[in-house]
Amino acid sequence: MKKNASGRMAGKALRKERRLSFFRKRADGTGTAEAVEESRETEKGTMSREREVYWIRCPRCGKTVNREKVVKRKYICYECGGYFRVRLQNRIRMVADPHTFEEWFPKMPPRNPLAYEGYEEKLEEAREKTGMEEAVTVGRCKVFGEDVVLGICDSRFLMASMGHNVGEKIAAALERAIENRLPVFLFCCSGGARMQEGIISLMQMAKTAAAVRRLGEAGLLYCTILTDPTMGGVTASFAMLGDVIMAEPGALIGFAGPRVIRQTIGQELPEGFQTAEFLVEHGIIDGIVKRKNLKKTIYFLVKAHQGKEGEYAAFAPDMEARFDLNEIVREHIWKTRTENVWERVKAARRIERPSAGDYMEHIFDHFVEAHGDRRFGDDPAITGGIGFLDGQPVTVIAEQKGKDLRECQRRNYGMPRPEGYRKALRLMKQAEKFHRPIISFINTSGAFCGIEAEERGQGEAIARNLQEMSALKVPVLCIFIGEGGSGGALATAVGNEVWMLENATYSILSPEGFASILWKDSSRAREASEIMRITAQDLKQLEVIERIIPEFGGADETTVQAIGEYLKVQIRDFLERCRGLSGQELADQRYERFRKY
Repeated sequence: MKKNASGRMAGKALRKERRLSFFRKRADGTGTAEAVEESRETEKGTMSREREVYWIRCPRCGKTVNREKVVKRKYICYECGGYFRVRLQNRIRMVADPHTFEEWFPKMPPRNPLAYEGYEEKLEEAREKTGMEEAVTVGRCKVFGEDVVLGICDSRFLMASMGHNVGEKIAAALERAIENRLPVFLFCCSGGARMQEGIISLMQMAKTAAAVRRLGEAGLLYCTILTDPTMGGVTASFAMLGDVIMAEPGALIGFAGPRVIRQTIGQELPEGFQTAEFLVEHGIIDGIVKRKNLKKTIYFLVKAHQGKEGEYAAFAPDMEARFDLNEIVREHIWKTRTENVWERVKAARRIERPSAGDYMEHIFDHFVEAHGDRRFGDDPAITGGIGFLDGQPVTVIAEQKGKDLRECQRRNYGMPRPEGYRKALRLMKQAEKFHRPIISFINTSGAFCGIEAEERGQGEAIARNLQEMSALKVPVLCIFIGEGGSGGALATAVGNEVWMLENATYSILSPEGFASILWKDSSRAREASEIMRITAQDLKQLEVIERIIPEFGGADETTVQAIGEYLKVQIRDFLERCRGLSGQELADQRYERFRKY
């Protein structure tokens, strides 16, 4: 930036001197018409060169924008918000603490396995142009003081295509990360395979995928950040194997390029096809991260994945959960009468009833949502992600119904599809890998009943969750906050302990369904609710649940904070009780809990 400023000052001084020279010539009679015209042309050329240096064209909107302003915005267009591609050194400055990046494997001998004519010259030309030895640079750095392995692909080097040395650097970096017990963050960018290396380029896909597998088996975090463009063999190998996969806004991401797809199928592609936003919607990546949040996000992920077996209550020493009822809540309790079973059913179904998100605001210091099942879609009926409870990282799974008609439709009224259950299981398995406790909030009338749900394997998805949850080697706490309907609710409720809010319900199916099946008369739902034993009080007697959570007169906007703060204290106590237990002990405890029924 200082260089730019000094350049502008020098340019202004040069133009001023030329204007003074021109007027001097006119004053002493030496300024001929030709000289005047020459002076004007020279000044025009100077201004044109200045425009080339300090003005650049946005690749998204096509407008000419001020380079200095774009740089200040982390290479983001101030006209349209489009992202410019970022060079290696600029990316390092964005995420690494100053002067901490230490490059690994800087030089590797060039490979030309096909003896392809002119390939060595092309590599040398790319080195001279970029100042880089290869398309990827790997090394170690600090992010807010935390040590990480950082890898960065730069599209200026042969479009960051993957040849032998690219695959070798990535595999070697992952192996050294295992040796040093460090998390890995890799900024991916590529046009695909390096054609000049033929089949050896293809082999890098398997090599890097195998190295990622070994990193995972060592219990270490691997995160990828997909930048524009990430295509071909890179997408189909190390880029899509992250424990967490993020992308920059608008990045083009895919296996086959859009031109190839268009030619193959003979159809125009939908708007936004293969963008980062498209992949979030279709459940392929966890989310989109803006450049201003990159460094904080990396730090958050490092801290959220540092768990150890048996350490489930690592609360910050200066944070202590407290619970006190204010006068408004006390009055609310006094005015509310005890409800009968049918009234509890209606209370559990109320659209105004607080959602999991409402309670989470009072339980967790911070929560970051993760998206998608990595297969088909991102089901809004189930929210999942990582939260911090007084400094202790936990994985949160929450069924959400919606607070108004539009949100209810978007979330399918809290009825999960197969991709919702698979997303929940993906996040729970990730929690197990990194020794994070799991907190599950249940509020659903049941799994979605529809053609597409059956086509995508609704029964298999629920069965798989039941099987895998029973064996998770971390603490699992399940809390019913509203309705709990059938196997759709049980699919995220296989816990070491199960709690219910006092007006929540949990049943084999709805009272209407019960009456319809057994009595052929759904209008007898109220009568059915009385004999089904579906309330928290009934289930506590049946030992189906361990604890009833008070609602202090009924769950609503008046009591949501009190219920949330009460839950926070109780969850802390639960995690304290799990402290020191091995993963196998927790899994055995959960098995015996359900074995007794």
